[in-house]
Order: sequence, then C-alpha cells, then structure tokens
Amino acid sequence: MESIIELSNINFSYQLEDASPALKDVSFTIQKGEWVAIIGHNGSGKSTLAKTINGLLLPVSGHISVGGKELNEANVWDIRRMVGMVFQNPDNQFVGSTVEDDVAFGLENQGIPRNQMVERVLDALQRVRMDSFATREPARLSGGQKQRVAIAGVVALRPDIIILDEATSMLDPEGREEVISTIKKIKSESNLTVISITHDIDEAANANRILVMKQGELVNEGTPEKIFSMGSDLVNMGLDLPFPEKLKIALKDRGIQVPEEYLTEERMVDWLWTSVLNK
Repeated sequence: MESIIELSNINFSYQLEDASPALKDVSFTIQKGEWVAIIGHNGSGKSTLAKTINGLLLPVSGHISVGGKELNEANVWDIRRMVGMVFQNPDNQFVGSTVEDDVAFGLENQGIPRNQMVERVLDALQRVRMDSFATREPARLSGGQKQRVAIAGVVALRPDIIILDEATSMLDPEGREEVISTIKKIKSESNLTVISITHDIDEAANANRILVMKQGELVNEGTPEKIFSMGSDLVNMGLDLPFPEKLKIALKDRGIQVPEEYLTEERMVDWLWTSVLNK
C-alpha cells in the first residue's frame, strides 16, 4: 500500500522550556485510503498531534511527510490543501449567510472559477445529503446537519485527507450517526484517508486501525479488535469500552464462558443467539 502520512520522532511543546511536552517522540505511518482513529484521555496529545499533520502546529523536532512532501514553512500551504479538518463545534466554522455560501467560502479563497465553484458546491452538498438546504441559514440547522455542512465545505476543496477533530463530541446519538455515515459514504466514493480524533469508542470502531495516546506518547496501535481486547487497561486510561466488550465482562462475571476475540454488536448478537439463548 502507498503511504500518505509519515511521522518520525515528533516532539512538540507549547512552551520551549515546558518539562512535560505535549508530544514525545511520536512515529507512525498512515496508508492512503486508511481510516485511523486516535484515542486517549484529555491532555493525551491527540488533538495536538492532528494539528501537526496539517501544519497548524510545527513540531520542535522530527519529520512529517504528507503526500510525499516534507512539511516545512515553505510548503505548509500546499500540504494544507491536501488535508481538510472538521472541528468540534461547527458554529465556529461558519462564515456564510447561507449553507451554499458557507461551502463556497474555501473555494473563493482558492480562486476557483465561478462555474466550477457552483458545480463543486452542489456536488459537495449532494454528497452529505444537504443539497435541499442550500439556501437555509446555518444557524437554523440541527447539530448533525451543521456538521454535515462543515464536512461539505471540506469535501468541496477535494482534499486527500480529512481529519475529524472531536467532530462528533457535541452531537446527540442521531447526529453522530449522521456524520459517521456521511464520512463512510464519502470515503468509499473517493478513497479518502480519514483520521478521527475521538473519545467515542463506537466511532473508533469504524477505523481500520486505532492509535492510543497517553501523556503525549503513542503507547499502542492495532486493529479495533486488538485495542478493544485490552479491556480494563483501556478503562484504567480513562477510556470507555464498546458495549459488546462491557457485556462480555458482565457475562464472564456471572460464570458464562465468552469468546476471547473482539465481537462487533452484530457478531455479539449472533453469538448470544447461537451459543447462549439456544442452550
């Protein structure tokens, strides 16, 4: 597979003399088209890490490569065109008086010709199923709808990578599902690389791979199955467990033998039906 992001020995401190740097010797590679979730407790460095990938923060030391280009002050704007970010609060990203104006804003800044701009705004809104809201005021939308418009604004710019920085944390369950299903659809259509910075374990379960941060260090990485099987170790780090893992622990405490491997909700239902309820 082709790598699209490479971090090598990244260190970052918000103050040069800070005895507790925000990032400590972090290294990893992300492949093109991969969905990677970065999880960790508050202050673990995950959002700081995301901001170094598109040059919002420049590391004190180490090397970052995006799309084959090494990140530096000379080419930071080229790299930012490859990396779109969706933040926690969509209200902080709105600048237009209508939905379509807001999606067009980034295109205007890039000097995209008007006929192309109109086409790309419509295409982006259709992709997030918000084209029927094009003339609405963003303030009148629900939380999930606002975040989908924010995603459309990024998608219209046609980046290679989308970073979701706690993008679902302020949404209700329905809004979270709206946003995640939208990202899944766009990723499938465009082979986007997705990085999600999240506390939501159910969101992280959609990833191909999970990176676990603790006190600025990358302490573990692997498939959702591998990471979720850590069980109490994740809980001790201040993180949650997916519902199937919690159910397995509860059943085990009651003397019921459970599978060692991670089970999705669908597989858990199948196992319960075939191995427990039919006995």
